[in-house]
Amino acid sequence: MKSELNFCSVNCVEHVLIITINRPEVRNALHPPASIELNQIFDNFFADPMLRVAVLTGAGTAFCAGNDLKHQAGTKAQALPAGGFGGITARWQRTKPVIAAVNGLAFGGGFEIALSCDLIVAADSAAFALPEARVGVVATAGGLLRLPRQLPMKVAMALIVAGQRLSAQRAYEFGLVNEVVPQEEVLNTSLEWAKEIAQASPAAVRAAMQVVDQGLSEPAIEQLYVRQKSLSAVKELYASPDFTEGPRAFSEKRRPVWRT
Repeated sequence: MKSELNFCSVNCVEHVLIITINRPEVRNALHPPASIELNQIFDNFFADPMLRVAVLTGAGTAFCAGNDLKHQAGTKAQALPAGGFGGITARWQRTKPVIAAVNGLAFGGGFEIALSCDLIVAADSAAFALPEARVGVVATAGGLLRLPRQLPMKVAMALIVAGQRLSAQRAYEFGLVNEVVPQEEVLNTSLEWAKEIAQASPAAVRAAMQVVDQGLSEPAIEQLYVRQKSLSAVKELYASPDFTEGPRAFSEKRRPVWRT
């Protein structure tokens, strides 16, 4: 986390990593070098056992305006990193939660980044949109795949084919957003969520996320129900000190000390 950063900033608060996209002059739109930098930040986050939750936000009054089209128009095509747009849209089966602190507009790839996160806290002035079809491109950073799973189909299609905007309040009503707050409270509220998550056993969080991921990818729930305890992260939890520390701390009326 100490390496020089050109397009983002990072800050650690206890077990929480705060990642800020720092390109306010283009409303935090991302070009491939910025995505590569974010990819390395996320690589470091997932590899660091001391970090349990990440909060991703944008500098200024925008979360992320998506792909930097001006940069794209002036350069040759550049490949995205393995983690996808913003270093996160192609990260499947993650082991730690990521919270999107959407402090303003989240358009195009910015919306796709938010959809990739596990929770979303949004400013009351925030808005979400996939306007790609209006400029002759297509949202291939996961938006067309995730949005119909996270919104009612007709609502999702209105955003996808008509490029309609979705307000933060409407997104909350549809269950896409966890909480809507004034813009100046977005980061602090996201940190409150992150710190609450960080109090849980990291091993238990990993196990829960793996079961959820498998459940979403497998249509036969009854088959997964039988073998969920054989999933790697679940087996690791059962074999870890956390599995006995949690119940012991509860019975002793103290805060648990997680070791995994």
